[in-house]
Amino acid sequence: MLGNCSSTTEFFLLGFPGSQEVRRILFATFFFLYTVTVMGNMVIVVTVCVDKRLQSPMYFFLGHLSVLEILITSTAVPFMLGGLLLPGTQIISLTACAAQLYLYLSLGTSELALMGVMAVDRYVAVCNPLRYNIIMNSSTCSWVVIVSWVFGFLSEIWPVYATFQLTFCKSNVLDHFYCDRGQLLKVSYENTLFTEFILFIMAIFIIIASGRRKSFSTCASHFTYVVIGYGSCLFLYVKPKQTQAAEYNRVASLLVLVVTPFLNPFIFTLRNDKFIQAFGDGMKRCYQLLKN
Repeated sequence: MLGNCSSTTEFFLLGFPGSQEVRRILFATFFFLYTVTVMGNMVIVVTVCVDKRLQSPMYFFLGHLSVLEILITSTAVPFMLGGLLLPGTQIISLTACAAQLYLYLSLGTSELALMGVMAVDRYVAVCNPLRYNIIMNSSTCSWVVIVSWVFGFLSEIWPVYATFQLTFCKSNVLDHFYCDRGQLLKVSYENTLFTEFILFIMAIFIIIASGRRKSFSTCASHFTYVVIGYGSCLFLYVKPKQTQAAEYNRVASLLVLVVTPFLNPFIFTLRNDKFIQAFGDGMKRCYQLLKN
């Protein structure tokens, strides 16, 4: 009976199965990817901020996207690395779990909205070049970025609140490397079908609202990024039942938290001559300063 059920105050995350040697290999791999992700995206942010040649809507949006990628991957990966290095330490309190889930979902939703904005920006640049500077002026760019951030953080308040209103007493073990909502629903005592249905409808609305414009993308690199990002999110959240297939959810989560942030600096900058030139000039200035 629910009256005899005491809700847990902390969770133990199973992380990744395997021997200690396998865990060390995973740690080295994910640590390398996380380090490159943070450094690569930081390079984008700093270069966009300091080089006047990159003061345009496309690079303005790219800078914000890079900030989001750093924050998203940092919500879970450092904790995951600690669990791989020191097995048995992946214990997280209920409050910390709620905070982690809220930040992950909010930042992810903001990123989806910003990706939609970036697709529209490229569409206007290619299809309406004569009016591009009028349509995508500095005021418009600032407002759409603010709306993207605010939309992400406001839209996830109720889903996270509803999740943690449940009573978690079936188990305090989550078969994941972070506080995954599907695993939380799985260990809840109550019938979660109605909550899952509402979350399913909200996920469809958010992804369609921010992703409907992805078809306007005219840039191959942006399209590749969209396929990986939206594809992973569709698999994770656009399904009526969110409590199944823990192994597949773990892989999809890795795509969102590790692979996509890692690819961002390469996808958007390696084939961008203007950015490469700005970065090269910045490195030369740093070298001269250090030399003097």
